[in-house]
Amino acid sequence: MRIDLNADLGESFGAWTLGADGALLDQVTSANVACGFHAGDPVVMRATCEGAAARGVAVGAHVSYRDLAGFGRRFIDVPPAVLRDEVVYQVAALAGVARVAGTRVGYVKPHGALYSAIVAHRGQAEAVVAGVREAADALGRPLALLGLPGSLALELAAQVGVMPVAEGFADRGYLPDGTLAPRGTDGALLTDPQAAAEQAVRLVLSGEVVALDGTVVPMRVGSVCVHSDTPGAVQVARAVRRALTSAGVRLVAATEP
Repeated sequence: MRIDLNADLGESFGAWTLGADGALLDQVTSANVACGFHAGDPVVMRATCEGAAARGVAVGAHVSYRDLAGFGRRFIDVPPAVLRDEVVYQVAALAGVARVAGTRVGYVKPHGALYSAIVAHRGQAEAVVAGVREAADALGRPLALLGLPGSLALELAAQVGVMPVAEGFADRGYLPDGTLAPRGTDGALLTDPQAAAEQAVRLVLSGEVVALDGTVVPMRVGSVCVHSDTPGAVQVARAVRRALTSAGVRLVAATEP
């Protein structure tokens, strides 16, 4: 059995530093790199891509609403054509930086409120998928799309030749419908490394997760995420990696054959 372990990285900006990117790059197989809309800047993007390239970690575009002030965690009703073009723009920006850094963009993972919106919002899901497909066409190679299992975006992606990758979270709590518990609610974040590791192993080996109310939710995933801004993120990532490998799971980027 194999699984991808990813983290949201490159989320520093200017004089503002967030996360321990180097330490997390030592643990993961894929790096979701912020593209400047919710965090990140050209210097941070290049440094993150160079760090990923040096470690053989796959690079993905962590696209977002244009929302630096809200860290991309506020829903914005962007017109679909605008959102499509903003996805293309962010992927293209990271693709150029990644090439200079000696690597390339292999997938796209929406961030924050955009990630949640495209679970069911048809207009925005279609726009994101269209942006990913157009970016892939421009790059001349396929791009995968990471998203919540059962989301509309992944369904649409499969219909247009974009590889869908269902993603689970080691460090987030779930609601009974399989969506993420809103940040700020009790249990929304799993900061205990052991609890996060156990949730990751259950997701991968059993294809299920226990929601906050005790409901067992079926959930087959191809990638597991640890957030870089979760308190103790490095310890969480180490525990998750150790638990998965101890269970006989091979850690391989989702975009690797």
